[in-house]
Amino acid sequence: MQIIRGLVNLHPSSRGLALTIGNFDGVHLGHRTILDRLRERARALDVPTAVVTFEPNPREYFDPANAPARLMRLRDKAAALAAAGVDRLVLLRFDERLRALTADDFAGQVLAGALAARHVVIGSGFRFGRGRSGTVELLVGHGRRLGFGVEAVEPVMLDGERVSSTRVRAALAAGDLPAVRRLLGRDFSISGRVIGGRKLGRKLGYPTANMRLHRRVTPLFGIFAVRVRGVGEGARPGVASLGTRPTVGGGELLLETHLFDFEGDLYGRYIEVEFVARLRDEIKFPDIDTLLARMHVDAAEARRLLAAG
Repeated sequence: MQIIRGLVNLHPSSRGLALTIGNFDGVHLGHRTILDRLRERARALDVPTAVVTFEPNPREYFDPANAPARLMRLRDKAAALAAAGVDRLVLLRFDERLRALTADDFAGQVLAGALAARHVVIGSGFRFGRGRSGTVELLVGHGRRLGFGVEAVEPVMLDGERVSSTRVRAALAAGDLPAVRRLLGRDFSISGRVIGGRKLGRKLGYPTANMRLHRRVTPLFGIFAVRVRGVGEGARPGVASLGTRPTVGGGELLLETHLFDFEGDLYGRYIEVEFVARLRDEIKFPDIDTLLARMHVDAAEARRLLAAG
């Protein structure tokens, strides 16, 4: 998949697209339905597919302190979109210039002009342009006038509710990983580069691969049975803690993952941790011996759950 940062970097071969527009955070089942339809229309028109998204996303731009947690870093979103068959990822910087574009200007200058869109697939609640004034009906009218097709895809419903990134975040906050799995169509995961730590886990017999979350603010906390990708072939079982390590005087939010039956140096390795089952909350133990005893219990339970599939 080609990643294009800004309209100024568009090559002529990257114009004339079947495209969709949105944040696509999590690339959940609702997003995948839109992408499936996008691929169908692109095949019929014999043109590339593209996802147009914004960095930062508009909610982060307008209210960074209260913007919702990202479910994916940009790198992981790009990988998920590529796996879904997207040919181009067009990243538009959301700034004052873009914010000020009216719906008419966005349709004319960006979609018809810069991107030379042939077909646009969007969700039925799509809004665009300054003040979110543009509606699906308005975009359909612009498409007729400017020469591109428009179709809206109805939301995917699960248990009577719309599948959305907001719903995924709520399920994560509740620790309901089965619900998360159903909404995403896969296990929730966090990816990143392994960093050095205090090596306390190694002293206790549980060496860990540690990962900072950087800009990510996650609604997920606790102790988990996990599978780890990026260490040899396939996924390796393990147990992970996502929290601040209160028993040992921690403070920074870290993801610490112990891989079962593994010996080796993972520092600097980029890995993906898939959250399979939540074992318990993170709690502060009275001493290291009590913590270690509970770690034995957690590891045994994680092994049992992962072996059961």
